[in-house]
Amino acid sequence: MQHLEGSIVALVTPFNDDGSVDFEALDRLIEFQIENGTDGILTLGTTGESSTMSHEEDNEVCRFVVEHVGGRVPVIAGSGSNSTETMLEKSLAYQKLGVNGLLIITPYYNKANEEGIYRHLATVADGVDIPCILYNIPGRCGCSISAANMERLAQHPHIMGVKEASANVAFAASIAHLIGPEFRMFSGEDGIAVPLMSLGASGVISVWANVQPALVHEMCRAYLDGDTQRAREIQIAGQPLVHALFSEVNPIPVKEALAQMGLIKANYRLPLCPMSESARSGLSQAMKEAGLLA
Repeated sequence: MQHLEGSIVALVTPFNDDGSVDFEALDRLIEFQIENGTDGILTLGTTGESSTMSHEEDNEVCRFVVEHVGGRVPVIAGSGSNSTETMLEKSLAYQKLGVNGLLIITPYYNKANEEGIYRHLATVADGVDIPCILYNIPGRCGCSISAANMERLAQHPHIMGVKEASANVAFAASIAHLIGPEFRMFSGEDGIAVPLMSLGASGVISVWANVQPALVHEMCRAYLDGDTQRAREIQIAGQPLVHALFSEVNPIPVKEALAQMGLIKANYRLPLCPMSESARSGLSQAMKEAGLLA
């Protein structure tokens, strides 16, 4: 985990028509990712719809992903909760199931003050023995990790980095001085992965990689290996598809895209539901232009 870089896919959780987890499709997605060069797999993140799943289902998905990946790439589990006690319990459970790292999030809904946000994240890092990646996504949580708190948390021996998903390049630049051997940044926004790598980010935790894992891996690898022109070309050319993948709330469009590719069924749990017809049409067109559909 301390050397993790490149494209880490924020994997969807496929569901059957009856709403249960489709483990056959999940295995298919894992193999698709690994065969196409994905550098790591994040399960149970925002894209994994864990907010609509029971703790028992979370554990089963985590166990399945760890077993089926079989050590071929690192597995990170999103253990976030707005309850610190619950996030710690989930983190310890996933650690026991064998994940390589954890993604821990700010306390959405109740938000908390500066010290509360710090304690929420530090308490989990104190309680586990595996690396933690902070998740800064104020658009989802209604609160963010301030630069001051990022400075404090970066010193923690179990906190290895941040998934920076504020979509604010200026904020990313303000914390870029923290990046080093003990603390990494990963872009949490597909549309600005290369700009954040120019500030020192080690890659991206990606929704886009669900459908184009080889290309997102190539983009990251090109930048990290010094071919900034190739990375720039991929980033720019991918913008229409990235835009379409976020034309409705994530993960609705990416699950629809995977369904159109024949990898899963486009099933969701409320309050998520199928795409509008106009958005689906735009997504299909972007996929055709990207060479994903005939």
